[in-house]
Amino acid sequence: MTEIKISKKEEKQLFFKALLGSPFFTIVASVLTTFLVGMVFAKVGGGVPISVTQTTTETKSTFDVEGVGEAVAIPDEATLSFGVEETASKVEVATSKVNETMNSFQEKLNDLGVDKKDIQTSSYSVFPDYDYRQGRSTVNGYRVSSRVEVAFKDFEMINQAIGEASNLGLNQVGQLSFGLSDEAEEEVLSEAREKAVESAKSKAKELAKLAGINLGKVINVTEQRQGNFEPRPMYAVMDKAVGGEDEVMSQPQVQPGSEKARVTVTLSYATE
Repeated sequence: MTEIKISKKEEKQLFFKALLGSPFFTIVASVLTTFLVGMVFAKVGGGVPISVTQTTTETKSTFDVEGVGEAVAIPDEATLSFGVEETASKVEVATSKVNETMNSFQEKLNDLGVDKKDIQTSSYSVFPDYDYRQGRSTVNGYRVSSRVEVAFKDFEMINQAIGEASNLGLNQVGQLSFGLSDEAEEEVLSEAREKAVESAKSKAKELAKLAGINLGKVINVTEQRQGNFEPRPMYAVMDKAVGGEDEVMSQPQVQPGSEKARVTVTLSYATE
């Protein structure tokens, strides 16, 4: 074997050449370069810009079921219109007659037990009565009319009130209507709402079982109301117009009928 001798200088050159060609040196050099670039940006630009993007996907699913509930209530309020009209050559005379008749009628209503707050004047009018003969119009007199709306809680008072109106000469009676008070309306809606919720819960339980769905808690409730709670107009039945001496008025049969409330409820369940 031949011995090869190298100098100290040649030995150092071979060491650094081997070091520069190794993978470890490549990694260290890359890290140092990155560090040095970062230091430059920190001093010149104030920092190294870093951007982080994050996307979150959240899926929410609900199981919605609709239920319908209905309830029926008997109207507990009624309103009836009473009016009188008078004509006279002088407006003071016609006005005096109308006011006297209406005041007397309201006193009779109070005697029957109708509260003053349930008697409301709905109209009061004064019109000239023109004569158009001989191609020109002249005031021949005046027409004065007054009308009141009376609310009844006791339907038995209606016939009595009509009788008093006839005796006093009121010649406009009609527009009988029935409706629900605020308390009665809320009560019938509450009953319909309860039935609607029970129906929705029962349907949800059955459908979820058939579909293999595990229901969680109710997370949302919506409601739709349907109902005719406005007063329903009817008309007093009379044989003749009220007010004549020999006129006979038939007693109207007061039948309030019923009011129906319908509530639709949608329950939204969380699914597990």
